Amino acid sequence: MTKRVLVVDDEANIRRMMRLTLESDGYEVEDAADGSAGLELFGDGTRFDAVVLDQKMPGLDGIETLRRMLRRSPRTTIIMVTAFGSIELAVDAMKAGARDFLKKPLTPALLRDALHAALSRAAPAHEGARPVTAKPSPAPVVAHELWTVNGFFIRALPSPEHASPHEHRFAVRHAGSGPHGEVTVTISAKEAGRITKLIGLQVSPSRMFWRQQAERALMNHLFLNAALPPNDHLAINRLSDEVVLVAREWRDP
Repeated sequence: MTKRVLVVDDEANIRRMMRLTLESDGYEVEDAADGSAGLELFGDGTRFDAVVLDQKMPGLDGIETLRRMLRRSPRTTIIMVTAFGSIELAVDAMKAGARDFLKKPLTPALLRDALHAALSRAAPAHEGARPVTAKPSPAPVVAHELWTVNGFFIRALPSPEHASPHEHRFAVRHAGSGPHGEVTVTISAKEAGRITKLIGLQVSPSRMFWRQQAERALMNHLFLNAALPPNDHLAINRLSDEVVLVAREWRDP
């Protein structure tokens, strides 16, 4: 069965590029110029298998449009795109239910690959417009896929028993034929000590806390560069002081 896609973007040339790209790949495509028009076309969501949604639009922005769409149809696959976003915005979009968060300018190949990958991981087809009660997201689990960002899947790998709590390994693969491999993210001992001192606790933050910082740094690199780090290694020599506030409230499950 032909998949149906709704494209919502306020730039006419971007909508046209996406429509032509997806129609040439066999999708049926409708488009809208803003969030409100997108919601009107979306209806209860049962007409569409996926939505490609711009983040920054006049009026109703992408994140709010995303939330409203998923309230109507929780199983719809939604990919967000942006030219202005940050990794923090990408995380917010993922938490709100986006399947991927792509950075403009994006190529037709990346759009096709990301949409195909997102649909292949989608929940079962709609059952009318019946709402589904969302369950709280579980804490990240080692060896499970954690995030999809800019067309890359990121999965935490088990660490050796005696590995440093500041060294973390991830399997990274592209949704299409792009780069893939294992990436090691290392938080410098000096920076880890600085953060621990700022927290002012007798007990250092847990390994899971540090892994979260490593995940975020890797996501940020992939989001900004659309490529793996040189030599498959990412060194973190400075973390935002904002992580201190997170660490003070951190509790492992």
